Amino acid sequence: MKKTRHRKIVEIIEKYDVETQEELAGYLKAAGFVVTQATVSRDIRELKLSKVPAGNGRQKYAVLRQDDGHMEDKYIRVLRDGFASMDMAQNILVVKTVSGMAMAVAMALDAMKFPEIVGCIAGDDTIMVAVRTVEETQHLMDKIHMLLEK
Repeated sequence: MKKTRHRKIVEIIEKYDVETQEELAGYLKAAGFVVTQATVSRDIRELKLSKVPAGNGRQKYAVLRQDDGHMEDKYIRVLRDGFASMDMAQNILVVKTVSGMAMAVAMALDAMKFPEIVGCIAGDDTIMVAVRTVEETQHLMDKIHMLLEK
């Protein structure tokens, strides 16, 4: 049950700008989890969630992968170096890459563990990314654009 709740917490904070423990508890209760403030506090500590700027002087909870931060940078570099374009076809994201880079970029996308991605299939210069829903496909495209612009 705890692992399921932790997965849901990560899903919630990636989808919404959650500022407080009470707000997170509300989302969890709406998703069918029976939680107390103490449980939410413990979950935040166990998941090593941090508050990050959310804009307009506000903050939100986020998962910071401190242990593999240097690897995250490498994956982003691979994505930037190989990326050419992307387009969506319903819940499939089609990513075009520099010739010969599709496998490396697909591996980088998988390693970044985007919750929206079900899996990737790569050819020479094209990746088919299976995404759970049409809405999540657009959200994933926005995330990738943000990584490319940093």
